[in-house]
Amino acid sequence: MPEPGEGRADTGVADIPEAVAKPPSRWGVQLVWLVPLIAILIGGWLAVQSVLEKGPTITISFATGEGLEAGKTKIKFKSVDIGVINTVDLAPDNKSVIATAELAKSAASLLVEDTRFWVVSPRISGGSVSGLSTLLSGSYIGMDKGSQTQKRREFTALEEPPVFTSDVPGREYVLKSETLGSLDVGAPVFFRRLKVGQVISYALDTAGEGIMLRIFVNAPYDRYVKADTRFWHASGVDISLDSSGVKIETESMVAVVSGGLAFQSPPEAVNDKAADADSQFSLFLNRNEAMKRQDRIADTYIFNFQESVRGLAVGAPVDFRGIVIGEVTGIYTRFDPDTKAFSIPVEVRIYPERFTSRYASGARGGRLAQDHRQLAQWLVENGLRGQLKTGNLLTGQLYIGMDMFPKAPKATVVWDKGIPELPTVAGNLQSLQDTVASLVDRINKIPFEDIGKDLRQGLKDASVLMKTLNGNVAPEARAALVAARTALEAANRSMQPVPSLLQGTAETMRDLGRMAASLRTLADYLERHPEALLRGKAEIK
Repeated sequence: MPEPGEGRADTGVADIPEAVAKPPSRWGVQLVWLVPLIAILIGGWLAVQSVLEKGPTITISFATGEGLEAGKTKIKFKSVDIGVINTVDLAPDNKSVIATAELAKSAASLLVEDTRFWVVSPRISGGSVSGLSTLLSGSYIGMDKGSQTQKRREFTALEEPPVFTSDVPGREYVLKSETLGSLDVGAPVFFRRLKVGQVISYALDTAGEGIMLRIFVNAPYDRYVKADTRFWHASGVDISLDSSGVKIETESMVAVVSGGLAFQSPPEAVNDKAADADSQFSLFLNRNEAMKRQDRIADTYIFNFQESVRGLAVGAPVDFRGIVIGEVTGIYTRFDPDTKAFSIPVEVRIYPERFTSRYASGARGGRLAQDHRQLAQWLVENGLRGQLKTGNLLTGQLYIGMDMFPKAPKATVVWDKGIPELPTVAGNLQSLQDTVASLVDRINKIPFEDIGKDLRQGLKDASVLMKTLNGNVAPEARAALVAARTALEAANRSMQPVPSLLQGTAETMRDLGRMAASLRTLADYLERHPEALLRGKAEIK
């Protein structure tokens, strides 16, 4: 190799350094793949993040697909969108609709065993209107969180929206009734005419003998539901016609239109503790039935009446001097084959506690005596009787009044016929009817026909007598009267100062003598012939 500068012409230009080739680095090619690798990593991270943030997928079974639309129907909890319906398909048995929904991750904790779903749409129920907002936005799926902890992913939607959600404070109670009446889900519950709750469901009991209703009373009004609180139907207008007259009661216009319930504790209630949730109560037909005193002791007796009981009905009161001590529970008929007579046995229920005062000894009642049979026997022996009485003259309804009748015929309690039988006395109306009937019988026994015949015969005899007197006696009596008048006139003249006084007096005396003789003759004749007064003077043959 030549030395530097050798073999080169001197061109007068500075020497240019010679390029030296550098061998390629082994890392040059790998840097090219760094960008796509980073892109892949970012994509993977986004995919993982998407999977991690994805919410649960659930299936909901609906009775119909009304209001459901895949990709559009939202699922809301407290009016917040938490998911959407992805697919809507028929169930394998074609009896329902299965909807698949994807929820937000934050809603995973809400999916427990008793979580509820339902379709929200415009609805009128129980006098209330709901879901009006869906008229513009369309139907959506409502959701209510349950209280259990077990997780769940398959649900069956409610056919009817729940009346209240689980987060509403208050308590549920169970009512048992003989009939549903005009109640429906959502019907209001009133306390002193203030709406405090609603009916949430109803169903027949297991025996099919009544209705079981579940109601919800909002807080703080649930504290007024006590262990002895009474519930009753407050639907419409309650018109009752009984022995005390006509009564009309109602709650509010809402109850009149759509029905409802009401509750209140009786005045004599002493338990101030609020009833526990799910406590069971009886549902009465009306307020009067509900507020009746609930007696712990009840004795059954029979009053056997011999008179008509028309106007007496089951449920009629039994009172003692104006205090209701029981009620009629049955009215029957009885035929006695020995006496061949019918009677009306009336079954009554007597409450002994009502004979005692709750203030007498600090107690709340009880029996008057331990041996109630002996007490009943003593009362009956001293005049205790049952009597039918008119409770209302307008309606003609009767009730049974018990009182002491010391003058009543002696009687005893009949204990050997199953149900003890108490004696009775005739009612006031029956007594009046018996008295009138007895008077009519006595009047009917008077022989008016015979009396009429005798009276007619007497009138005939009197007529004959009058004719006899007029034909025979009257002329002689008239002559006697004329003679007496003449005598008086003569006496009057004799008293005057006339010359012929002595002569006039003598004539007068003679006239009086003749008159006396005539009267004596008449008296003698009548004494010998008294029949002359009736038949007249006999003709001389």
